[in-house]
Amino acid sequence: MYGPAAHGIPFYHPNVRPGRRQETNDSLALRSPLLDEFRANKSHKWELRDIFGHIVEFSGDQHGSRFIQQKLESATSEEKQGVFDEIVPDNALQLIQDVFGNYVIQKLFEHGTQVQKTVLANTMEGHILPLSLQMYGCRVVQKAVEFILPDQQALFVRELDPHVLKCVKDANGNHVIQKLIERVSPERLGFVNSFRGNVYDLSTHPYGCRVLQRCFEHLPEDQTRPLMDELHKYMINLMQDQFGNYVVQFVLEQGKPQDRNQVVTKLRGQMMNMARHKFASNVCEKALVTAVPEERRALIDEIITPKADGVSPIVSMMKDQFANYVLQRALTVADNDQKEILIAKIRPQLVSMRRYSSAYSKHLISSKFMKFNRVSCSDQHLAVERLLERTVHASKASDKLADYPSLAHKQEN
Repeated sequence: MYGPAAHGIPFYHPNVRPGRRQETNDSLALRSPLLDEFRANKSHKWELRDIFGHIVEFSGDQHGSRFIQQKLESATSEEKQGVFDEIVPDNALQLIQDVFGNYVIQKLFEHGTQVQKTVLANTMEGHILPLSLQMYGCRVVQKAVEFILPDQQALFVRELDPHVLKCVKDANGNHVIQKLIERVSPERLGFVNSFRGNVYDLSTHPYGCRVLQRCFEHLPEDQTRPLMDELHKYMINLMQDQFGNYVVQFVLEQGKPQDRNQVVTKLRGQMMNMARHKFASNVCEKALVTAVPEERRALIDEIITPKADGVSPIVSMMKDQFANYVLQRALTVADNDQKEILIAKIRPQLVSMRRYSSAYSKHLISSKFMKFNRVSCSDQHLAVERLLERTVHASKASDKLADYPSLAHKQEN
């Protein structure tokens, strides 16, 4: 037994093919002569009717499952009904959780009649939570949500409602919650209220951050505004978080203008600190790309303007494993006047950087820098130098991000 058996779902041993009626032994997996022949005889033109009586067994076999999936796409109504009758209701839950059988169930949701889809979903009711937490069951639940009627979608939501945070933080369940947010009418998604007070926790979770982004993407303002207002309270911390930075980037890319403005405002005065941070540097780049012109100019001014001690931020950025990418991004998006200033400040540093990089690289080899799997310091300087050369010769009209492969190859580690 695995997974859902512990939750009380009727479940066959994964190595047993119950399509052979009562012939199987729990301790021994046997294939029927028909399945053996099917696997061996590739020259025969097989049809669905040839395997009637063995649909469940074939569904649980890698090659048999693929055959049924292909045939269902063009099957007649009678053939579909024949497949359906052998699976539903007695064998549906077993195949939903099966490594190969789940694909056959998904095809029934895609190509069955609406009545068949409704009856098939009925067999899942009462088991939506454990199915959502199971590796293969979660895929079927997602597919069902796409094809069942709204009232039945609401029943699925009702079963998950008391356990939604558990699902959100589950490797399988989070995909089901995302699908519900994408496909179910917002007024039926009362569980979104349980996210309030948990926004920081969700944003810093590997799966929660995805669910939160789907909320901002698909739900109306009255449901997302409390979540967004809560998000703004933790913006600086989230920029520096392994997963939270993706939520902040999402706001910069797809958020409302006032929300994007608040993020950029939080960055103001923090640009250098954030640019040197492994995760926040990604937010800096996104802000440079998505900010309105005035905000972008202000951010680039922070890069250009020397600090109180007279040290140029540009020198520090060129040496830094993360900030050098922010500098490259600034070169690609800056207005012409700021671009000229950047070029004038970068160019004199390149000669000294070439001398510096060798000794610096030796130091880096023995430091934790190498653990980040970034490019070497000398490669960083070379990337900036090449970008600088292109920038000097590029006109504003042709100054596209696609022209700078070093940016596209920035590693996420």
